[in-house]
Amino acid sequence: MVESHPKHDQALPWLRRAHKKEFDLVVSAHSLLEIYSVLTKAPFKPKISAASAYRLIASNIKTIATIEFLNSDDYFDLLKLVSSTDIKGGIVYDALIYLCAKKSNSKKLVTANAKDFNKFNGDNAVEIISI
Repeated sequence: MVESHPKHDQALPWLRRAHKKEFDLVVSAHSLLEIYSVLTKAPFKPKISAASAYRLIASNIKTIATIEFLNSDDYFDLLKLVSSTDIKGGIVYDALIYLCAKKSNSKKLVTANAKDFNKFNGDNAVEIISI
């Protein structure tokens, strides 16, 4: 969504394909806040206001994506997964996104951080695509 982002050139084709409905885009509810956080805190020039960040998310995600979220049982499944594999720290949020992908029966998960997502994909239930 922001040309000066370091992964813009790799991510933009996926966003364009989603807008063209070439595939069904699924985004975890958690990722909405992650995107907002990055848009409003990253050192973009010019700086992105909170209102602009909302407009970017609404026009680029809300209009085309299904938002997947976890229920309370899912969160306990997530805690079981990360605790049983001794995963600690911020990577648990990647596990949350991964679980949303599985819950939505997504075939692919596109990320700039494939290494972390592969840690949860022992059953190869989701194809992890690195951009």
